[in-house]
Amino acid sequence: MDQIPIPTIDFSVFQGGHNHVQECGRNELINNVAVDPWFELDSEDLDSLYTVFDLKYQDNTSDKQVQSLEDQQQSISDHWTQSDDSSNMDLPLQPIQIKTTPEASNGIQPQEPRLDNFHGEKTNSISLASLEILNNCGRLFKKPSEENLSNVLLSNEARVSNISKLSTEEILRVAGERYIQYSTQRVDGLSMFIHPYASSLSGLSIEQTKDMELVHLLLAAAEEVDQQQFHLASQSIAQCLWKASATGNPIQRLCFYFGEALQERIDREIGRSPCFERKLRFLSTLALGNTPESLTCHTEIPFSQVMQFAGNQAIVEYVKGATKIHLVDFNIRSGIQWTGLMQALSERRNCPIELLKITAIGHQEKEKIEETGKRLQSFANSLNLPFSFDMIFMSDMKDLKAESVNLKADETVAVYCYTVLRTMICRQDYLDNTMRVIRGLRPSVVVVCEVEANLNSPSFLNRFVEALFFYSVLFDCFEDCMDRDNLVRKRIEVFHIGEGIWNMVAAEGAERFTRNVKLDVWRAYFARFGMVEMELSESSRYQANLILKQFSHGSSCIVQKDGKALLVGWKGTPIESVSIWKFL
Repeated sequence: MDQIPIPTIDFSVFQGGHNHVQECGRNELINNVAVDPWFELDSEDLDSLYTVFDLKYQDNTSDKQVQSLEDQQQSISDHWTQSDDSSNMDLPLQPIQIKTTPEASNGIQPQEPRLDNFHGEKTNSISLASLEILNNCGRLFKKPSEENLSNVLLSNEARVSNISKLSTEEILRVAGERYIQYSTQRVDGLSMFIHPYASSLSGLSIEQTKDMELVHLLLAAAEEVDQQQFHLASQSIAQCLWKASATGNPIQRLCFYFGEALQERIDREIGRSPCFERKLRFLSTLALGNTPESLTCHTEIPFSQVMQFAGNQAIVEYVKGATKIHLVDFNIRSGIQWTGLMQALSERRNCPIELLKITAIGHQEKEKIEETGKRLQSFANSLNLPFSFDMIFMSDMKDLKAESVNLKADETVAVYCYTVLRTMICRQDYLDNTMRVIRGLRPSVVVVCEVEANLNSPSFLNRFVEALFFYSVLFDCFEDCMDRDNLVRKRIEVFHIGEGIWNMVAAEGAERFTRNVKLDVWRAYFARFGMVEMELSESSRYQANLILKQFSHGSSCIVQKDGKALLVGWKGTPIESVSIWKFL
């Protein structure tokens, strides 16, 4: 079986003129962000659209307006500890169930899939959705009763004392457990919790103890925001930001960006104007594009290369008998993801390639897409590989049609969607149209790479805790793989991670673009378009693990099967998924 070689590539060729990054302040970075025409909200009232992929949770808590102080403090506890009592706790949540309602089908063809038919299983107000990351790490906490709470904490503190260095996610877990214990032990009516650090966490270093305190402050602030106790929340946030730092350790950075996002949520709730036009800033977080940040992530962080090589190996296998191959890429960026596949095809002897065509579909930065085409053409020339590049540039992706792609009858088509479908979740008409276009191309294989996180709950506190754990893993990865004073890392954290956190915490409704969902939700959605998931081969998994060996911290990155797909994660927590599909 053909396997993709790992090429030796001069990555500067794909940098598109970015020889270096000038040091600049936060405001200067923000002012240079370009507007993405795909997400111009003035064109239509997005509030009239149904909430895509939202999970519906049953709120079993009492009325917030008459809730006592003790009841208010229970919400974090319920969220952090609630679980099924089943003995096998490693199983994932049940897939989203599909329900068809008369309202959802009005005016729509019966065969036309619509995402507003997706509903989650009913759970308590803050429950399993936010605990699924913990589940993936092999831990799922049962709600402690008063009689066993101390035993739970003693068990975890014993675990802490035996670990010399805790990961960022582990610090969050232990801090969350302790917050549950102390959140109801009040000193006064100002939500001041008893200090929990005396001698019980003797196994922690001074820095870890301070990190625990930061997490406590952040959780207290989030709960106060959820209860609309904005004055108390602002006090907690002020303390949190005073101790946090955008240039400190991972917990300090995490708490800094989440603290800022919480404060902006308060400002928006009480009618203050945001400091910056956040819409313009956030648009750049949806895709790194052809930038120094994207290339640094590609070379320093293992996730993208692992996903790309596993997906490309699948393409090689599904087009192995074709001599004319047409790749349709919905998010081409620098194009570096195709170099390994191009090299593998150029070395094919039993069935030589007559033509490799790549069509890039884009909606912004037309000149950069053209530059990507030129670089790929140059690379193909160096391999003596017959190659052509085409671009379809749409000012509005809703207007894209299958006929827009210059497809020949003798070409075998493969479609590649790398973290692009998630950008359309908040606009279902765009996502539905994209799926119809892909189906119209009649591809032999569709490769889908997406973020493996449930960051779309309509519940603020659900979404906050889920996002807190997800981004803690990213900050932990950056800490291991990049220097703290690395300028490109700072830009990534300001432009992309920080803005993503802001969008999930501070924004609601049409402004909340980030609506990541997990693989099970995508599976249910794709099935309604007549798509069937295919098994990723052992060769794809082999390629993924081979790539990890190229990274100094590759041992911290996990590659594991999820049904027929692969999950890629960091220290036990899934970050992205790669799956392959075909149409019936």
